[in-house]
Amino acid sequence: MDRSCCLLIVDVQVDFCPGGALAVKDGDLVVPVINEYVRLFGAAGCLIAATRDWHPAKTVHFGGGKWPPHCVQGTRGAEFHPGLRLPSNARVITKGTRPDEDSYSGFDGSDASGARLGDMLKKEGVGHVFIAGLATDYCVRATALDARKAGFKVTALIDAIKGVDVKPGDSKTAIIEMIEAGADTATFPDVKKAAGHGEACQ
Repeated sequence: MDRSCCLLIVDVQVDFCPGGALAVKDGDLVVPVINEYVRLFGAAGCLIAATRDWHPAKTVHFGGGKWPPHCVQGTRGAEFHPGLRLPSNARVITKGTRPDEDSYSGFDGSDASGARLGDMLKKEGVGHVFIAGLATDYCVRATALDARKAGFKVTALIDAIKGVDVKPGDSKTAIIEMIEAGADTATFPDVKKAAGHGEACQ
């Protein structure tokens, strides 16, 4: 594993976990698994980035009754899950900041310098993005598909994602879509083993 790899953690925020405004069932169970990935990627010196929804109080994203208000700027619900162990040098990618946008994909967001996610990854020499987080059938799916469109190799970490499943089977369908778009899937033992053999970013 080398610096061409990036661990991209999608929207592991309080409002998407049990007790939050838009909770994913068992969403908090991804946290300890993601923390293991953080340790693995961090030890290898790889880039770690985390996306977050950061919605204004009034936005089209809350319109029509599809989603209740969630991850409103400056609220506790918009904070990362308290158990998530992000390193101090993790890049935070903020999305959904304007009242006229939905921004499911992390590639709609930008870092503190204003650099869009895709541009930042390319500048850092990243070619392979490993994606974890919430929710499988929305922001994880959208981020993975956009990563493929942007030319990145993508691995969906299926032991570190959870879905909403508004319709039963939505998460399974999302994983199939990612695979059909050219993404791979893996679990922690797979990535750890490949990293030990220097294969994870090939």
